[in-house]
Formats: sequence, structure tokens, C-alpha cells
Amino acid sequence: MAAHRTRWTRGAAPAAAACSVLLSGCTDDTDPSSVASRAASAAESAGSRAADAFASATAEAGRRLDGIKGGVDATDDVKVGSPATDGDGRTTVPVTATNREDSAKSFAVQVDFKDASGNWKDTVVVTVPDVPAGKSGTATARSTHKLSGEVRADVARAVRY
Repeated sequence: MAAHRTRWTRGAAPAAAACSVLLSGCTDDTDPSSVASRAASAAESAGSRAADAFASATAEAGRRLDGIKGGVDATDDVKVGSPATDGDGRTTVPVTATNREDSAKSFAVQVDFKDASGNWKDTVVVTVPDVPAGKSGTATARSTHKLSGEVRADVARAVRY
């Protein structure tokens, strides 16, 4: 069965990059407490932007999954494999959905990409269409941007319809 993927949500590029600009300074104030204060402010701002991006991406994924008519929770029927990096530098992960029903069903799956510490990096929604009764179907979830470092993927939510 051919894999089909649909990305419904967009993650934001990591916001931590703003910290490097601050540490180089925008003024000639080199007082250690001033530099530390500016660094703390940038870290707080970057953390806020990352939290906002997470909230936005997961809210959009939730709206998409909640909008599926007749959908039922199928999180226990979906698994992800090991993340890899594709030729464009984006993280991909195989998604396998097992249909335990008596007729063909499709699955919409929210996959969250996280770093080794469990910090959110990206969210995508992928579809696994027309899985025959008693069989499994596969698709590939692909991050919306390049993710650096060790990346893991989790099934945050899945709906069978």
C-alpha cells in the first residue's frame, strides 16, 4: 500500500537562536550583571516563543483531529519507528497503524518530534489511508524544518475513522 502523508501543522524554528545575538551585545555595556540580565531576558523571550509555537502547532493538530467526523481514539493502534534524516535534512519517521476493525479504516496521527531531553521541536499530522480490516498500513511523518541533534518521535494522538 502506498504511503500517504499530509502535514497539517507547522512548527516554528527553534527560538533559542535569539540568545546568540544578545550575548554579542547591542551596546558597549560590558558590566557582567548587565550582560547576564540581557542573556536572561533573551532566554526568557526565546522560551516564550518556543512555548507559543508548541501551543499553536498542537492546537492546530487538535483542531484537525477533532474535526474528523466519526473519529475514535486509536493511539494504542499506532506506533512510530526510529527517526532518520532525509536528503533535505528533515527528520522522518515511519508510522504504522493497525486496523483492528471489520472494515477498512483510515488514521490521522499527530506526531511530536522532541529532542533528547524531551523538549518539543515540531508537530505534524500524517494520514494513513484505507487500511484494510485486520491489517496494518504505513506512512511517513516528516518534520516541517531541519531538526538538529538527537531527535525522537512520539505518537501524541491518533484518530481512526
